[in-house]
Amino acid sequence: MSESNLKMAGVALVGMLLAFSADAVTLIKADEAKLPAGAGVLATRGITRGPAIKILTPDLTNLTSPFDLKVAFEARGGAKIDAAATKVIYLKAKPVDLLARVKPGLSEAGLDLPGAETPPGEHQIQIIVQDSEGRSSQVVMTLNVVK
Repeated sequence: MSESNLKMAGVALVGMLLAFSADAVTLIKADEAKLPAGAGVLATRGITRGPAIKILTPDLTNLTSPFDLKVAFEARGGAKIDAAATKVIYLKAKPVDLLARVKPGLSEAGLDLPGAETPPGEHQIQIIVQDSEGRSSQVVMTLNVVK
């Protein structure tokens, strides 16, 4: 391959990578945001040896869409995160499974979803993580999207 062809291929590859990284992911669709809110209080447990779930970004108040969603998972006691058992659910009267939308950014280390898009409003998202020993943890984050 000639040097000019290599340069053109490199430019094309960089362009594809930029286009891929710039692609926003619709986390919550407008019609889903209009669904009735879930009723009741979500039961949670106290102390657990399950995995830690830490929301790194965004700041959950006064968000503008799109935003970068980064959540870290941390196993305990020598266990490993079972990424296949992770659940991401939009909490509505009829819960919406968001796993297929976030799967490209899901790994044992956590969730890294640049350019997550949601309509304005308050959105509760539950993340459930399980480790290789079957222990699970969950967190519910409330996103307050202003625009």
